Amino acid sequence: MRIEGIPASAGYAEGPLFDLDRPPAAYRCKATAAEEKAALKAAIARAVSRLTSLAEPADADAAGILEFHIAMLEDDALGGPAFVSIDSGQPADAAWRAALDAEIAGYEASDQDYFRARAADLRDIRDQVLRALSEDGGIDAPAGAILYGMDIAPTRFLETDWSRGGGIALKAGSSASHVAMLARSRGVPMVVGLGVFGDDPTGVALLDAEHGDIVLSPSPADVEAFRESSSSFAARQGKAQTFLTQPAATKAGTPVRVQVNIAYPSDVGGIDIASCDGVGLMRTEFLFGKALPDEETQFHAYRKVLEWAGDKPVTIRTVDAGGDKPVPGFTVEETNPFLGLRGIRLSLARRDIFRVQIRALLRAAVHGNLKVMFPMIATTEEYSQAATLFAEEQAALATRGVAHKLPPLGIMVEVPSVAIAPEAFANVAFFSIGSNDLTQYVMAAARDNAAVANLNSVRHPAVLRLIASVAAFGQQHGIPVSLCGDAGGDPAAIPALLEAGLRDLSVAPAQLAMAKAAIADVSV
Repeated sequence: MRIEGIPASAGYAEGPLFDLDRPPAAYRCKATAAEEKAALKAAIARAVSRLTSLAEPADADAAGILEFHIAMLEDDALGGPAFVSIDSGQPADAAWRAALDAEIAGYEASDQDYFRARAADLRDIRDQVLRALSEDGGIDAPAGAILYGMDIAPTRFLETDWSRGGGIALKAGSSASHVAMLARSRGVPMVVGLGVFGDDPTGVALLDAEHGDIVLSPSPADVEAFRESSSSFAARQGKAQTFLTQPAATKAGTPVRVQVNIAYPSDVGGIDIASCDGVGLMRTEFLFGKALPDEETQFHAYRKVLEWAGDKPVTIRTVDAGGDKPVPGFTVEETNPFLGLRGIRLSLARRDIFRVQIRALLRAAVHGNLKVMFPMIATTEEYSQAATLFAEEQAALATRGVAHKLPPLGIMVEVPSVAIAPEAFANVAFFSIGSNDLTQYVMAAARDNAAVANLNSVRHPAVLRLIASVAAFGQQHGIPVSLCGDAGGDPAAIPALLEAGLRDLSVAPAQLAMAKAAIADVSV
């Protein structure tokens, strides 16, 4: 039986199915309430210890997820109702499950996207402790297994040894989830939105995460065809590595700039600057975590990346908080945060916080080739106000005799109002198309919702027409135009993007080789 879904991380996996939704081993009840409480406390401590050990070797993306889980488990308020239930006679496992299920239900019922998305984190936290309560702590998947279920917890992904092969097949899930991002960075095949599998499928399955399907109970002919496709994919990946250190160009010799997207300064440690044309997007949300960052913290983070890049450009995006990225003490609760006070709107509303970031950027600019862009620009007034703040802080630094430099200031093209009327922004230094948000706003289809994922395609004619319009305007008026969304690293989307007139793409570091190979195969 072949089931079609949505590719989330390209690749192929052939192996036994492992049910992610199987219940943990049975819990042995204790004799007294005091012993039940002690068992729960010990299980929470074991879960924290386990998560801490996973976080220590993890990269910044994974560590951030795990730190959130640890902080939740260490918050006494989370487990408080469970201990009260134990006093009322419930065993530890039932008390913990009931307490967390009530919390999860509250998150799922929220009218805010962020809290609904965090329900998955709470389910993970719930199951971590339940596994710690059970005698065997859960059953490990066999080597090379295809993990299937409704969704997958980040901790399950991080504790799996993917060097032995395997993949992920989800009945629901999202290609924009934390785990999908982790899977792409590690090359783990993943398909989401597969729907119902039927009654307890078993045996070997074939996961094609390049095209987005899974074959259950495959025939010999299915296996043969699958292995041919898998070998072809591996050969293309191997061939793509030969393009990694070469400048990107089409078949006709047209040069295309390929830069990288990074989320943390530590990301550059694994990237050879010779393999890319600079940084097309450096996110700064990583700095705005448990506490608002001071000027020195930001300055040193920006300086590190600028010095690594040398004379190549580094485009840093001012903080894009809001939407699905809340920041305590900064963002506000809204009924529809993706259409609310996010990106530049929030920065202009909280100028005290924005000015700190501006000063850090101005000071860091003397250490490299810095460009700064504003997210979620919708009107010319927003750009003008942000540029004015840069000018004011530049003057203040000059008065104090502090070394600084005013970098070129550009904007993200992700709100349709900008893409439809780019002529209103003829005074900006550059455009950077954010294909993720532009697509979801044009198509009215959330990028993290598997139910409407078929609508969320950058290759839709309406989206491509807007991209082509911006690219043409930039070419006519000498304004550089790049694209820094996920589409830039998608080999299937690259031909259409180049046909639309783009000649500058920014991709995830893991996608560099395949992106350059895809460019070389285009006849533009």
